[in-house]
Amino acid sequence: MPPANSVNVAPAEMKTARRPFTARKQLLLAQAERLAAERDYWAARHSYYYKEDWRYLRFLVPQGKRVLDLGCGNGGLLSALQPAEGIGVDFSPAKIARAQAAHPHLRFLCADIEALDEAPLGDPFDVIVISDTIGSLDDCLETFRGLHPYCKPDTRLIVSYYSRLWEPLMALYARLAASQRLVHRNWLSSQDIANLLQLADFDVIKREWRILSPFALFGLGRLINRFIATLPLIRKLCLRNYVVARPRPPAALGDLSTSIVVPCRNEHGNIEAAVKRVPHFCSKTEIIFVEGGSSDGTWEEVQRVIAAYPQYDIKALKQSGKGKGDAVRAGFSAAKGDVLMILDADLTMPPEDLPKFYTALVAGKGEFVNGSRLVYPMDKQAMRFLNLLANYIFALLFTYLLNQRHTDTLCGTKVLTRRHYEELARNRAYFGDFDPFGDFDLLFGASKLNLKTAEVPIRYAAREYGETNISRFRHGWLLLRMVCFAFMKMKAL
Repeated sequence: MPPANSVNVAPAEMKTARRPFTARKQLLLAQAERLAAERDYWAARHSYYYKEDWRYLRFLVPQGKRVLDLGCGNGGLLSALQPAEGIGVDFSPAKIARAQAAHPHLRFLCADIEALDEAPLGDPFDVIVISDTIGSLDDCLETFRGLHPYCKPDTRLIVSYYSRLWEPLMALYARLAASQRLVHRNWLSSQDIANLLQLADFDVIKREWRILSPFALFGLGRLINRFIATLPLIRKLCLRNYVVARPRPPAALGDLSTSIVVPCRNEHGNIEAAVKRVPHFCSKTEIIFVEGGSSDGTWEEVQRVIAAYPQYDIKALKQSGKGKGDAVRAGFSAAKGDVLMILDADLTMPPEDLPKFYTALVAGKGEFVNGSRLVYPMDKQAMRFLNLLANYIFALLFTYLLNQRHTDTLCGTKVLTRRHYEELARNRAYFGDFDPFGDFDLLFGASKLNLKTAEVPIRYAAREYGETNISRFRHGWLLLRMVCFAFMKMKAL
């Protein structure tokens, strides 16, 4: 078997490996070289399976990113992700040569991904994908640790692999369909992968399970994979596991300016208290009131408070549309701060707790910080029983739908950086204008961007002025619509 550095793979780039391969990896390389020419035929023969796999990976990886594909094979996946700049790495010279010939707009390197310091990869990447390759590694932990030089704070690492439950069936299928005996590989569960990532100083953001039917089955396979495979319990039987992680933040973000957006409609009695109760927690804070057609003089009260408190940076906008969601988007568009916050004008979320959200964000505990009213006991008059019960149920549903823990989806206070919000807004077309609340536009958008969610418990208080704008039945129906919408957009892909 020729060594990896003895094959001319031009125009793909080649890096001479200085670290010797183990006997196991030599067998894997020999098999990859022998089967490289058959890879395209195998992919065409199982095109349905690859379409299903790549469909979800395209959901995880927005178009136009700088993407590194480790274990790229013949380059089909990297091309399918439609990167602005894509680099594929594989240890098989034959596969790299075929990948470069098939996808000349991308760049391919022949190198050992367990020795990436020997490969000229250039600047850090937006996304690093390791699809299936983890099974061939000798040391998964050290490989993950070696990825940090190619990561920036917003880099997302996506590891996809086969479920251990399918190991016997896949070995049998390889023998029957291709007359091959698989070289001994690592069969790691998604929990094993998540544990290795944690040890390698990556934060796991989410795990997902997909593809219950790897075959089309005359159209039934698509229905099974969309509507059955992703259901609770059943999804653990799926063929494919996906783990999304980010580099663990090395240090706090520092002193960031903050914009606090306060949607207000018929909240005359809370405007001044909202200003007076916001504590000083960063060097520069602006408060933006977005008034939505009140009938109790709220707009006039906002103007009075601005004049009465010139020491505060307070701005006021009149909402052109309807609903809290429109008000939040208007306020965020006008905001100048590095950090964007929402504070409901009813003040049931104590403004005194805002520093907790700010600290969680700048300390890197989360990139999208959500409040939770359902951890601590609340005032008896703060929430009616049916509303409380519905909130618990919807929290469970959205934890499943978004693959991150959410104990309260409708707490009004949500915090993220302006930079992340602007990216969320650029990708809003995927969901469209669907959310009258404003909460789900942010929740779904943050999940689609694979932002790390953190929750801050708050002590929910009864409102002291005015009446709630929430109708338990009308808005309950809207929440059910949100659940169905999220399932179709996040699960039934």
